[in-house]
Formats: sequence, structure tokens, C-alpha cells
Amino acid sequence: MKYAIGVDIGTSGTKSVLFDEKGTVIASASQEYPLYQEKNGYAEQEPSDWYNASINTIKKIISESGVSADDICGVGISGQMHGLVMLDENNEVIRKSIIWCDQRTAKECEEITEKVGKERLIEITANPALTGFTASKILWVRNNEPDNYKKCRHILLPKDYVRFMLTGEYATDVSDASGMQLLDVPNRCWSDEVLEKLDIDKSLLAKVYESCEITGNITSKAAELTGLKEGTPVVGGAGDNAAAAVGTGIVSDGKAFTTIGTSGVVFAHTSEIQIDPKGRVHTFCCAVPGCWHIMGVTQAACLSLKWFRDNFCDTEMREANEKGVSEYFIMDNEAEKIAIGSDKLLYLPYLMGERTPHLDPDIRGTFFGISAMHTKAHFIRAVMEGVAYSLRDCKNIISEMGTEISDMMACGGGGTSPLWRSMLADLYDCPVKTVSCKEGPALGVAILAFVGTGVYDTVEHACDAMIKTDKVQEPDADASAQYEKYYQLYRKIYYSIKDDCKELAML
Repeated sequence: MKYAIGVDIGTSGTKSVLFDEKGTVIASASQEYPLYQEKNGYAEQEPSDWYNASINTIKKIISESGVSADDICGVGISGQMHGLVMLDENNEVIRKSIIWCDQRTAKECEEITEKVGKERLIEITANPALTGFTASKILWVRNNEPDNYKKCRHILLPKDYVRFMLTGEYATDVSDASGMQLLDVPNRCWSDEVLEKLDIDKSLLAKVYESCEITGNITSKAAELTGLKEGTPVVGGAGDNAAAAVGTGIVSDGKAFTTIGTSGVVFAHTSEIQIDPKGRVHTFCCAVPGCWHIMGVTQAACLSLKWFRDNFCDTEMREANEKGVSEYFIMDNEAEKIAIGSDKLLYLPYLMGERTPHLDPDIRGTFFGISAMHTKAHFIRAVMEGVAYSLRDCKNIISEMGTEISDMMACGGGGTSPLWRSMLADLYDCPVKTVSCKEGPALGVAILAFVGTGVYDTVEHACDAMIKTDKVQEPDADASAQYEKYYQLYRKIYYSIKDDCKELAML
């Protein structure tokens, strides 16, 4: 029996999982770390936290599993996308990483659009200039921290920094590189035109690989720290959403998934590149060689529920601790007692600005319709419904582009919630399924490692062998009709408050 490790470097923490070649979880471990928000709209993390969490969790799963390092054929790495890691000539991190949900780069996005041209930028990178993407972060450092920029010799994404520390190789994969706004997405390579117009030295960037290609091997130092065998291959891996797609079997046309993680995503596979000229959804290279995906993103999905939990749910957290269950399980049960529409309380999940469909860094979260009758349970349900409405926005645009979705999976922490899945099924008006393995991104990159090391010949064949459907949530026609009324009002509220939010941002 062969084994592979999937390492998923998320925003809240890193999880490493050891799988056998049938997709069975042998061992898993996770480690959390902080998010730093110095100012409103800022979001940074320490790259060393990702690396230490990766080392510690890999070591733990190997030691606890009893599996010989000789039988671990490869490692795949998934990671939060768009984060900027800058290394100096000694490969030391120059500053904290500006991560995906940071919103400080509005001026730099204007600069990118002016220098490249809005239409040309979308033609090459398949996306308009966005505050979350890496290119604008690079320009922000150059414009605001010139000394740091002068020191920079290498630019890496979060998972690729961990790769470098494990293998000594500067490498990335096409799916994660797509989110930097420097990749020629149709041709799956760095864009010399964009780099030249933005005056970014190509030598700063890592070599680009397909997701299942081997990018390097575990060094002796990394082997000593983790318990892996020196020379174990590390494949390209994928950005978190592309990895989740593989981990849920979304590797052929007609298939899609919704993930409710820190951010929320609706992701559809396509073997033909499709680009929204309005830039409302993202088109990236996917982890299947020669294919792409269309992706709508809401910035604050589980982040919204976590924010509410951390600030208002001490009672639920104490109860969960006493009963030995997740606090989200307790919150789910409270929300389930509230009727659809939360008794006319709506929530707009714009805690970190928004990407799909509004591309608005200044919009902020809103509770609409608060009255004296509302309880904490109403607010919990309103948060969950608001996130579901935002995900419906994403699916609508993908459908408008002509991408037919016949098979919808749910994943991410929020995807484990039966209540949240029922909301999605009712709002999408289609069945929403889960897979038996809940490790999404980690399983996805482990599958890529199995393919890259020859255990399976293609990603599709590996998914057929390793992924099994678990639960199916069917839509309810009456519930769908009720949600539709609130959803239409939800859509109107954004346009009522967007100008006021811009004024607020200027204060």
C-alpha cells in the first residue's frame, strides 16, 4: 500500500492528512495561528507560522500513524491563494505576508488597470485588477515600502513558501499562479507583457508547473524535522479551491462545488476556457492539466460566523465545551429553530469588502431590519442565510456565462452543516451533495501527489478510485419560494448602501 500526505495551509490554521491510495484517512493533525489586522481592511500573517504548523502537523501524523516513511510516495501542498511572501538575498522573509482578504490596494489596482488596460488585462489574466490579488500587493509594497521592495529577490505564494522551506525550490503551480494577476491564464505561463508594463522583474517569480508535476524533493533538514524520507517528491499542488475541486471530484464538465470556508466559493470545472468580460467571476487554470475553472468568491463566509461566534457566543462556546461538541453544532441547533428569513432580519456578509459580484473593497457588513424581537438565534441564522445569498449571487453569474451545472458538491467547514446545505439546495434549486471524506483540499493535493508519482495515471482516474458520495440534500420547493423573496430584497440592499460605505471609507 502506498500513502501520500496532503498539507492544507489555510487562513485559520494548517492541516496535514495522511491518506492511503484508496482515499482513506490514516491520520490528521492541525495547528492554528493568528491573523494580524493593524488597520481596518488590512490582513497579514507570519509565513513562519505556516511553516512551523506544516512541520509540526506532518511530524505528528507520521509518528501517530505507524506508517513507514518509505511507503509515503509523495507530498502535495494546498494553500490560501494570493498572499505575498517576499524573500531577501538570504531567503529571509522581509515582512509579514499581505494575505488574500487584505483590501488596502485600491490605488494599485487603478495603477494596474491604467498601465495594462482594463480589457487587455482581462484577456491575459482572465480577471480585472483586484485588491485581493498578488500583483496589487507587490505594487503596494513598492509604492509604500520602497526599502523592503529593494531587498526583495524572490516572490512566493503562501504554500510555495512552505514548499521552498521543505525542498529548497522556488516553484508554484498554474492554479495558484493564476491568482497573482501576472499569469497568462489561457496559455498557462507568466505574462511577459503584464510584467513589462508593471515593471516587475520576471526573475523574482517562481517556476510554474502543472499541479501534478513533481517540483522538488524533501531536503535532509526537512526530513529530520518531519520524519519524512529525504528525497520524497513534492508535487505542484494547488490553490485551496482548485485543490478542493480535486478532493470532491470536480474534475470534468458539468460538475461544481460550493465551499463554505473562511471565504465562500462557487467553483465550476470547464475544459474550454471561459472569461467573463465584466470580471465578476474569476477564471483560473485548474489542477487538471489543460483545463480551467470559473470561480465566484464571497470574502467572508465562515469568517462571518466565526466573527459572530468570537464576539457574541461565549455561552454557546461554554456549552459546547461541556458537551464535548463543536460550538458551531450548538449555533446550528439554535438557528434551526428560527423560521426562513430570520423573522425579517437580513445580513450582508461584507466584513472584508466583496469580490463576486460587486468587486467593491469599500462595502461593509450590514444587519438590516433589526427589531426588539430578535434574539441571538435570529442573528446566527441571518448570518448563515446572508452567506448563502452571497453564494447564490456567484452561481447566478456562472450560469449566465453558459456553464451548465448538473452536479453540486458542498465542502469546507460550513459544508458539514446540514442547515447550511439545506439553504444552498433551496436557493440553488438543485441537490447538494457531500463526499464521504471531508478533507477537501488536503485530499485533493494528496491525489495530485499520487498522480505525480505514478500511483494513478490521471487526476480523473484517481478521483474515480478515491472519492465517494456521502449525503444528498434535496431542495424543497416551498422553502425555495420563501428564500427567493428575501434573496431579491438582499440583492437590492447593496445598491442602497454602497455609496454610503464609500463615504464611510473616506472618513
